[in-house]
Amino acid sequence: MKRPACLLSSAYLAPVQYYAKLYAYPEVWMEAHEHYVKQTWRNRCLIASPAGTQALTVPVVKPDSPKCPVKDIRISDHGNWRHLHWNALETAYGGSPFFEYYADDFLPFYTRKWDFLFDFNEAVRLKVCELLDLHPNVCQTVSYGLVEGVSPECAAASVDDFRDRISPRVAWAEDAAFSPRAYWQVFGQVHGFLPNLSIADLLFNMGPEGLLVLRDSVAAL
Repeated sequence: MKRPACLLSSAYLAPVQYYAKLYAYPEVWMEAHEHYVKQTWRNRCLIASPAGTQALTVPVVKPDSPKCPVKDIRISDHGNWRHLHWNALETAYGGSPFFEYYADDFLPFYTRKWDFLFDFNEAVRLKVCELLDLHPNVCQTVSYGLVEGVSPECAAASVDDFRDRISPRVAWAEDAAFSPRAYWQVFGQVHGFLPNLSIADLLFNMGPEGLLVLRDSVAAL
């Protein structure tokens, strides 16, 4: 049975599965105090390129401690990643129905310098939600897994925890509450439908109708 709230980790242009949770749950807790985990959606996303799927990774400064809170992780300027990511998005979605429509909304994320990964991810999430007309009730944790005014006992009983379940290391098919609805993709005739890519794929291909795709991807339990 679905609980009234869910717990998510910070994510960069998160997959459709992630945004389906933002659509489905009345309340979402954003984890700001977990230890940073490498090779997850926290600093990477997956898009559809002419050659197939392509991973984009935001480089981060190596933390002084293996137990550094995610909110303290800094973005590195190594490798001119902003330019590379923007070029990859243009190559992948320049021919999509809505890229030109949303390009001016996304470009500032690749021209402005951001210090902290968590702040960057939240700004991207807020912009994506705005463009999708999605209005989740999101609050940040005040300590690991907890929000202000909620006891640990109540949290355990009232929250579905997706911090490690929405991950490149976990197949989306293991999530019984997520059934990705197919939609038109730029390279669909070449690769077939590629499910659970970055929300950027859904937004650039479907525009405002992406909200309906999220709705239809929430599986009834």
